[in-house]
Order: sequence, then C-alpha cells, then structure tokens
Amino acid sequence: MRLLATALLACLPLTAVAADSHGARLEGFDYPYPVKTFALESQRQPLEMAYLDLSPDRAAIGTVVLLHGKNFCAATWQESIQPLLDAGYRVIAPDQVGFCKSSKPQGYQYSFGQLAANTHALLQQLGVQSAHIVGHSMGGMLAARYALLYPRATQSLALVNPIGLEDWKALGVPWRSVDAWYANELKTSFDSIKKYQLDVYYDGDWKPRFEHWARMQAGMYAGPGKDAVAWSQALTSDMVFNQPVVYELKHITAPTTLFIGQKDRTAIGRDLAAPELKARLGDYPALGKAAATAIPGAQLVEFDDLGHSPQVQDPARFNTALLRFLDAHR
Repeated sequence: MRLLATALLACLPLTAVAADSHGARLEGFDYPYPVKTFALESQRQPLEMAYLDLSPDRAAIGTVVLLHGKNFCAATWQESIQPLLDAGYRVIAPDQVGFCKSSKPQGYQYSFGQLAANTHALLQQLGVQSAHIVGHSMGGMLAARYALLYPRATQSLALVNPIGLEDWKALGVPWRSVDAWYANELKTSFDSIKKYQLDVYYDGDWKPRFEHWARMQAGMYAGPGKDAVAWSQALTSDMVFNQPVVYELKHITAPTTLFIGQKDRTAIGRDLAAPELKARLGDYPALGKAAATAIPGAQLVEFDDLGHSPQVQDPARFNTALLRFLDAHR
C-alpha cells in the first residue's frame, strides 16, 4: 500500500505535490545578489524599498536603473545584470513599494508619479544624478513617467515590452473596482500564472526557464502574506488601468529605444472585454511601431520570435541589443 501511495504521489503534477510559499515581502526567496533597503517616509508612513546596487570591478562608465514589471521583481533582471556589470555599468534594481521585497502598505495612493518620486529619492540617496532608465512591462510605464518628470536625470530610456501603449479604458475595456481586482488576485496560483503567461506572454510556447519566476510570484500568494500581496496587486492594477502614459509619449525628450517581443499580447482587463475588442488588444507589432513614431527620435528593436519578456526568453540576444543602445548614449 505504501509503495502504491508513493507511486501515485510521483505521478501528480509538481503544483499538487508541493507549492512554494514565501512571505509577503518574499521572505524565503533568495535574490542572486545582496539585497539592500532604503527607508523613506511617504504618505505619512514609514516605508522600505528593497533594491540591488551593484558595481563593476572597475570605474563605472555609467549607471543603469532596471525597473521591474507588475508580475516581476528586481531579481527577474538576473540574466542582464552580470553582462551590464561586465560592460562597466553600475546597476541599480529596486523593488517598488507594494512589490516583492518592499513594503506593502495597507493604505497607499499608488500612482506612477509617486513610484517615480520614490525611485528618484532612492537614486539621490545613492548619489546618482543621471542614469540610463530601463523599464519592462509595468516598469515601462513607470520608466516613461520617470523620464517625463525627471528629464535631466534620464540619460537614456529603454522600454522593454512596456504595457500602457494603448488606453484600454478609452478603447472600451470595462472599468472594475479595486474590490473586484482584489477578488481576482485572491484566486492567483502557480497554475493560473502559468496559464496566463503561456497564453499572453509567450504565444503558447512555455520554456522551463520561465518557471522559476512564475513560482517566485506564486509563492507570495501561497504564503502567510497572501492578503497583503493580493491587496497591493489590486491597488496597482487600478493604477495601471487608470493612469495611461500613452498620450504623453510625444513629450519624452530622452534618447529612447523600444525593445518589443512581437509575440506579446498583454492588455490589462482584456478578460472583461467583448470578443471583438479582445481580439484587437495587445497588438505589440502595431503598438511598438506607433510608440516609436510618437516618441521623438525613438528607435525600435523588434524580436520577431519573442514574447513579453525578451530579457528572460533570450537573454543573450536581448543583452546584446540593450548594450548596443546604452553604449551609443554614454
């Protein structure tokens, strides 16, 4: 009987055997580099931003700031950090307030302006007056807002499959309350994350290398801080949906390149959209071209066979393209 039970257990999918479980601030999940903490006062409360700050083994030729997406963390940039260091760049990668290893306040008015101000305060504390700003996914929306608010501090701007290149609400995607976002977040699991990313990020082509980061995200929902994580994610979903930057792309003055995986179909709220609208949302081949046209002097790098996270899907190719851009704007 014991042998039979063991055999049956071995046949179960991994998610049924054991689920990763992390704390609300990703306790139990190790980043590839030492994590530091920036204490700040924001909206009448003490908060902490976790961040990576890494220097090359020689005098730095510049500073690169890596901004994570909504379903990602500073650690997700792992495959890009070492090549940047090897090229001579100082690398700073923060976890935004509400995400990953940073504070998750119960009450916080999330805005891209606020997150940009928090990031700017961190950089000032670290003595960084100007930096190359690289933003992925939601981090692309934040990077654009940062460049708009702090043009003199933005040496260059790299947008990696940024969301918000279309205004979903204006296109007809129904609004939903924070409570509704929260109810959805409470249903999150590794299986739901994988299904979403498989369908939307990677055009049905799941690779083993994606699993580590999906489990990182899922672990926060499986742990004791699930409620705080779900609430923060609900508040930030509301921010993303209601604070488009697409109309202001024309005002960006920093040298900009968009790095666009053409297989991406990300669109916030598409699950509530009518079928005809849903089919038109998240058309990154078209959105990338439109954004490159809107931003003065912007360049466009297209990865025909990649999806939402080219830095994860094909790090070598992405890093080569990113370094070429950075070196041109030192």
